[in-house]
Amino acid sequence: MRGGRDEDGEVAAATFKTRGDCAVPPHEVALIGSLEADVLSSLRLLKEAPAREVRLALRERGVLVAYTTVATILGRLWTKGLVRRRREPCRGGERYVYRPVNFERKYLRGVLQGVVSLFGPSGVVHLSQELSKLNPAEERELRRRLGL
Repeated sequence: MRGGRDEDGEVAAATFKTRGDCAVPPHEVALIGSLEADVLSSLRLLKEAPAREVRLALRERGVLVAYTTVATILGRLWTKGLVRRRREPCRGGERYVYRPVNFERKYLRGVLQGVVSLFGPSGVVHLSQELSKLNPAEERELRRRLGL
């Protein structure tokens, strides 16, 4: 397993992925599910938090999930390279504290590469047709997020 270290000395999860027993090339980005998106959104609002605080933020938004579910999802997001984590002492033990990374551009590039590799030219045409349906405000926001 090859992986660099981030600024906190943690193994940079974005440099490798695993799928079962097989390594997934770094350019392939795994999609996130709706609960993962909710967890990531809550973490972005908190800036940095352990799983327990993320769970409370989710509950305030009406998303009721078990602590173990939130901890599992944060671990998956870390494996996908979408969050960073560090250890800190807590009640005689240790816990992870998570923070989101700026991943949108890399994530969207991976999604687009996936569209091209899975669907070929017809997938690109369909994506282009869907993008043309965006209203001007949505298009501006998408361009802002992509740095275009």
